[in-house]
Amino acid sequence: MNYKEPIVIENLAFLSVKYNVYLSELYRALVSARVTGKSVCGDLNLDYRGTVKTQAVFLITKANKVVMQFKVGEDFLLRKNISFESWLDTDKVRRQVAKQSLALDLKYIQSLRRGMKKVNLTAEVLEVQETQIVNTQYGSRVKVTSILITDETGQVKVCLWGEQIKHARVGDMVQIKGATVKTFKGENLLSLGRSGTLSIQQPLLVDNAGGT
Repeated sequence: MNYKEPIVIENLAFLSVKYNVYLSELYRALVSARVTGKSVCGDLNLDYRGTVKTQAVFLITKANKVVMQFKVGEDFLLRKNISFESWLDTDKVRRQVAKQSLALDLKYIQSLRRGMKKVNLTAEVLEVQETQIVNTQYGSRVKVTSILITDETGQVKVCLWGEQIKHARVGDMVQIKGATVKTFKGENLLSLGRSGTLSIQQPLLVDNAGGT
């Protein structure tokens, strides 16, 4: 590993959070820019500026303004099976996530990033998993389920425990307040924890008209 590689990884993770792009897509854009000379990821433009002593030089801009320029080892661009989730687990990235969580109250699913707290959003229920009974580490038994919700930007699962289960049905509009974004098997999920809430905004409409 190049001695500067951890810095490059942290910078890419920071950019993905700050400019609301997926880290995997940003990395692929970097690889593409190395091959074609230029690429785009969200609002970011990536330009390959040449190679100096096995170090590829990239310039990242947004609306013609320089965001960052850095070097990265050519072997870094050949990686496979990358755990992008681990790249996001740094103090610098967590601080940026916390900063954006405070700045944005109402969020869209597409903008969710691991570590965000106090997330508020409204979405439609697409799927409700069957409720299960699980044993906790304290010896008690509690109900647990998950629902899949969607808005115009994407989908995400919400984990519900005990009294949080509100019997939401497919088609309901739900409002979530105070949730935390976690990850499981590489996918985002929302956890309400102890302080988060879920409320039904629009019950499923049932056609009561009788048949003819």
